[in-house]
Amino acid sequence: MTKAKGARTSGAGLVRWIFYGIAVTAIAWGGTQVYYLAQIAVWTFVNPQSTAFMRADAWRLAQDRPDLSIAHEWVPYDKISRNLKRAIIASEDANFVNNSGYETDAILQAWERNKSRGKIVAGGSTITQQLARNLFLSREKSYVRKGQELIITWMLETVMDKQRIFEIYLNSVEWGNGVYGAQAAARYYFRAPASQLSGWQAARLAVMLPRPKYFDQHRSSGYLSQRAAVIARRMGAAEVPR
Repeated sequence: MTKAKGARTSGAGLVRWIFYGIAVTAIAWGGTQVYYLAQIAVWTFVNPQSTAFMRADAWRLAQDRPDLSIAHEWVPYDKISRNLKRAIIASEDANFVNNSGYETDAILQAWERNKSRGKIVAGGSTITQQLARNLFLSREKSYVRKGQELIITWMLETVMDKQRIFEIYLNSVEWGNGVYGAQAAARYYFRAPASQLSGWQAARLAVMLPRPKYFDQHRSSGYLSQRAAVIARRMGAAEVPR
């Protein structure tokens, strides 16, 4: 009887620790979501000074390339070329103005592609999803991170209007090795302000977005030029948030 009673006591203690662990995890997760939501609410009125991607890159450059630093300069929405806005929407998220932050078909297509490859190679991300990832998350590809990305996307779409989402995106997206935002990219690649980008320049920058570090090192890529020509033809139909 003593042994049986001890086993029951031990089992009850284990159950309590399991519930305790679950409760702590749930509270920590909930607290993280509250932090994300509060930060997004602040950024509705205050411009972000940095993003998770920028901070990670700054640390990497400090270790590997101390001669480089993050290039980033915030500019207001109306100081960014309409050509660039149209090019990015044409290239990255043609239905940006009208969608709710998600494109279900794109997500399902990415799921099928990942399943066939046996690893995560695509995400089907909209502009808002990309912003969610850049602001708060890591470059790691996992379904857990994707789930968190979708939650942050919902927060962004709930709290901000499309123009503010796009303004933050344009000012924070990565465009090369340590190059972030439209102004830094325009000066880095074309020695011009973001407000003066031509249609051809904007199309090239838009095509670079999925692989900015690669295209930073391969600017004469045939694909880059060919794809930019396609995007340039589509730009006229792109709907830009006002």
